[in-house]
Amino acid sequence: MNTDATFEDGAEAPLNLMVTDTDDLQVVSALLQDAVFPASEMRWQKSQARFALLLNRFRWEDQAAATKHSRPPERVQSMLVIDDVQQVQTQGIKQGDKDMILSLLSLGFVAGEDGTGRLEITLAGDGAIALDIETLNLTLKDVTRPYIAPSRHTPKHPE
Repeated sequence: MNTDATFEDGAEAPLNLMVTDTDDLQVVSALLQDAVFPASEMRWQKSQARFALLLNRFRWEDQAAATKHSRPPERVQSMLVIDDVQQVQTQGIKQGDKDMILSLLSLGFVAGEDGTGRLEITLAGDGAIALDIETLNLTLKDVTRPYIAPSRHTPKHPE
């Protein structure tokens, strides 16, 4: 009998995901909700048409296991790499402020012509990053071992 995969199936393994369509993007957006990163950990390599973020991702996929085993919530450092980037625009981010910590809320995509479009990274506090891209081509990869979330709490959002 075949069954669909669940978040819990990947709870203990590092993520290494590729995004090529909007369905994939929704999954990665959910996994990146509440990720935090210093503004200094954003890089746009214009000559390579690549934008990258090193972020501290909350491990949403591990919540069932953490609750079941009475252990604190975890985070992990992850790389989000977006390829085929033509232009980058930011809002609410002080360029050069190395102490500014940003919190990622969601990823969205507004389609353009012939597979092009705009990837929108929504941040807490009215911040945003808009990437004009040729095609959806993202990777999310965990690059460290999980660590106990410094707050020891699961992020909460008003309903």
